[in-house]
Amino acid sequence: MAASSGSSSNGRLTTPGRTAVLVDGCRLPFQRSGTGYQDLMAYDMGRMVLKGLLTRTQFDADAIDRVIMGCVIQDVDTSNVARESALGAGIPQHVPAFTVTMACISSNQAVTSGVDLIRGGGADAVVAGGTETLSDPPIRLQRSVRKRLFESRKAKSPRDYLELVQGLSPSDLVPESPSIAEFSTGEVMGESADKLAAMFGVTREEQDEYALLSHERAAQAQEDGRLDKELHPATVPPSFAPIEHDNVVRPDTSLEKLSSLSPAFVKPFGTVTAGNSSALTDGASATLLMSAEAARAEGYTPTAALRHYTYVAQDPGRELLLGPAYAIPKLLDEAGLTLGDIDVIELHEAFAGQVLAVLEALRSPSFAEENLNRSSPVGDVDLDRMNARGGSLSLGHPFGATGARLVTTAAHRLHEEDGDLALVSACAAGGQGHALLLERWSD
Repeated sequence: MAASSGSSSNGRLTTPGRTAVLVDGCRLPFQRSGTGYQDLMAYDMGRMVLKGLLTRTQFDADAIDRVIMGCVIQDVDTSNVARESALGAGIPQHVPAFTVTMACISSNQAVTSGVDLIRGGGADAVVAGGTETLSDPPIRLQRSVRKRLFESRKAKSPRDYLELVQGLSPSDLVPESPSIAEFSTGEVMGESADKLAAMFGVTREEQDEYALLSHERAAQAQEDGRLDKELHPATVPPSFAPIEHDNVVRPDTSLEKLSSLSPAFVKPFGTVTAGNSSALTDGASATLLMSAEAARAEGYTPTAALRHYTYVAQDPGRELLLGPAYAIPKLLDEAGLTLGDIDVIELHEAFAGQVLAVLEALRSPSFAEENLNRSSPVGDVDLDRMNARGGSLSLGHPFGATGARLVTTAAHRLHEEDGDLALVSACAAGGQGHALLLERWSD
């Protein structure tokens, strides 16, 4: 979103329309798929996190203007999971809700859709987030069987039903597993990560070292309580014992353990393994966004202003996961900033190779000239400013919920680390990317 930058009464930047602010955000503890939330629907997690947000902020649900949630793997029973989750959380029936899907940046889109509503005067208060389960993906019968089942509605006699099953073989009844491959290319994301790492000369050792750093940072943030500040405990039947911590983090991992793992996608010479990839994860997240005026009127002190943002897209065959390398410079140029102006960076970690390839692209003179039409590179990212509490490699990555986690974490870090500006960026399936600029709020 192009917008002019300049000074403002409460910060460095201005953006068109009313100022959209983040009041607060939270998430359920992320759980490795098949563990803590394995018996829940995305709806269940969405309902819990919305209740948690309202409890945390003590916001009057009757004053919510819109609920927006990201979700990627849709359940046909809750096709608009935002609406169902809102109703399940006790949000009044008169509050509209809609679900967005944009692969791994779905809840980023939910947040910026809320920003647009607030800027344009269409809303004063928006709840934006996302929910995802990969423990129970939709599994369907093969097309030949589905077609016969559809035709069975016309059957009137036993003979009609018998004709419908004639010619079917046992193999026709084998369910189809959901595909994680790109529809346009047929390539799975891990293969694309391997390709990207090779393009930018990222070694296996570098990927394992980065994965280890992510887990060490997340483990430390768990130990000292920094992660607890954005978590809302989940209670899961039948025991209803609270789930209070992320369980994807591996505090005991080591470079030796990571280096012993075999390639997961491109065998035998690939560099992407289960250890330097994000895990399949279940979870949900939510944020409360308001106009600055409405927040003041309700007595809230915002954590951050949501300023410039952008979305990009590129060739999914060659640059599937390189979106941040295009989105970050575009965003910085629109805001009149450089990497040196950014105090806090939250970059989605789909794969260690993807993260390191993005960082290499940003510092590359040839990438700047050939791909960004720039005379000089964007610059080096200071790793001390990036993902200080770990990232998707260590915390987990529920597709529809990660974006709101990034935003909440970035805002909290601005205050804890005495920063002014934060940058959130992420890649997504389909060869898309996103970047968002947050400014610490001060009255």
